Amino acid sequence: MGHGGDVIAELTTDHREVEELFGKIEALPSGDEQRKKYADQAVIELVRHSIAEEAYLYPAVREFLPNGDGIADKELEDHAEAERTTKDLEAVDAGDPEFDRLIGELMAEIRSHVRDEEDNLFAQLRSAASEDELMKLGDKVRQAKKTAPTRPHPSAPDTPPANKLLAPGAGMVDRIRDALTGRGKD
Repeated sequence: MGHGGDVIAELTTDHREVEELFGKIEALPSGDEQRKKYADQAVIELVRHSIAEEAYLYPAVREFLPNGDGIADKELEDHAEAERTTKDLEAVDAGDPEFDRLIGELMAEIRSHVRDEEDNLFAQLRSAASEDELMKLGDKVRQAKKTAPTRPHPSAPDTPPANKLLAPGAGMVDRIRDALTGRGKD
């Protein structure tokens, strides 16, 4: 899928890509090793997406929306929950019965989060921020995803400035690990 445009278009494209991977997982029988490969790809995309949202989207939500602090805090809680699930999922193989439970939990968490963002948050942000501000945020989110970690780091900071400082280093280490193990490659 093509990436570009304002922050809402960028993040919505990410949502569709992850949903496509979830669909591939659901189409395969329990225990199929390909499910783990698709799950790894989904986790990579989710982590990169979350890091970018935490660095740029949620600070903008705090700035532009009247109840921005409460909304951003709720979104960060959703991210923390999904990150714990992805960390647990990382440790199990597709043949492990725990894999089916965890991938089901992750899909439910992410689908609920996406629905909330797309039905509520994005519309509020589009009304409150200028198109120029949304375009700048889209550029920042795309840049952040390029250097973001690809593995869950539940104990890492999720708010600026610490997350912006630490994410590129963790991202570099994760990408080296991924290259060495072949994780995320088809």
